[in-house]
Amino acid sequence: MRFHREQFLDLMTFGSCERQMFSELFGLLVGLDKEWRGQGATPEELDLTGFDWDYVPYVECGGNTGAINFGPPVTVYEDAETRVQRDYLGRTLKLCKTTASLPLPLDFPVKTADDWLRLKPLFEFSEARIDWRAVEAARELQREGVLVVGRIPGGWDIARELIGEELACLVYYDQPELMRDILDTIGRTAEQVFERITEKVRVDQLYVHEDMAGKSGPLVGPAQVREFITPYYRRAWNVLASRGTRLFNLDSDGDIGPIIEPLMEGGVNAMHPMEPSAGMDIVALRKQYGNRLAFLGGIDKHVLRRSQEEIRRELEYKMQPLMQQGGMVFGLDHRIPNGTPLENYRYYVKLGRELLGLPPLDGRSKGWGRMGF
Repeated sequence: MRFHREQFLDLMTFGSCERQMFSELFGLLVGLDKEWRGQGATPEELDLTGFDWDYVPYVECGGNTGAINFGPPVTVYEDAETRVQRDYLGRTLKLCKTTASLPLPLDFPVKTADDWLRLKPLFEFSEARIDWRAVEAARELQREGVLVVGRIPGGWDIARELIGEELACLVYYDQPELMRDILDTIGRTAEQVFERITEKVRVDQLYVHEDMAGKSGPLVGPAQVREFITPYYRRAWNVLASRGTRLFNLDSDGDIGPIIEPLMEGGVNAMHPMEPSAGMDIVALRKQYGNRLAFLGGIDKHVLRRSQEEIRRELEYKMQPLMQQGGMVFGLDHRIPNGTPLENYRYYVKLGRELLGLPPLDGRSKGWGRMGF
């Protein structure tokens, strides 16, 4: 079912909750389509529309807060399995096409403050960051119920892209002034972009991608988040919240439990995908944070490769009445993993709809839209 932006915003901010939202956030992992095709999947099941997932259509707000004025990636080498490219930062990226959807950086451009200064103009503000035709198009679509989304670079994610994951963990200690200048630059840019855009259109949701944690915990501690990332978030959020933005949605895999509070201090009020394998228990977190924090996802994707009895236990726990009081888009905690039997997935969909009081699939209603934003 297609949700209207107001329905989605009300649901996620613990307002009206006339209907639960059951969605597939990201889609199939690379290679699963071949497995399912061999198990008799229909074309509509392969593109997920046959499961008639709930979704809200969205459109970009028309402003770019990341890097600008760079060309497309240059392909260095490519065969049937591998693609090697050089990107706008000068990084070498390797993509294993048969197993992955995101390339792996093999090198990074920033090691010193001088390296950053050479790239800094890519991230500074200019009027070229705003596409006013796109802003107007977003305003028109918003009237039709489409969610308007604004984005900022991740406070951790930008350091990882520029410096690399290992050194990014150390830069807060070894080169704090470099980190402050990076975040001050992109924070000032985001602030200026949103100040201009929101004169013409309301941004419904601010989104930030971080992926700042693994199974053993976050890669940045609470003290570092409060010192560096929280103030950066607030620059964009203060502008947007003052002009009617209701959601600040953070995307991070892994166990982010120790840094949830400082992230919320930055304005974050929704998170996904909430991985159970990393200790993210949305029921326990709901009891801890109440209606201060909404979630998307949270259902263990790995349980789909187990028995139907285990699938039932997972859904009955995650879809209990406490979780059906708003602030929740029920869905898997990331892409549907390889090795998931099609029959198990069909069972998951059928049972989830029953537990949420949604009508059974009738074969006529079809739809899906990515909810991982």
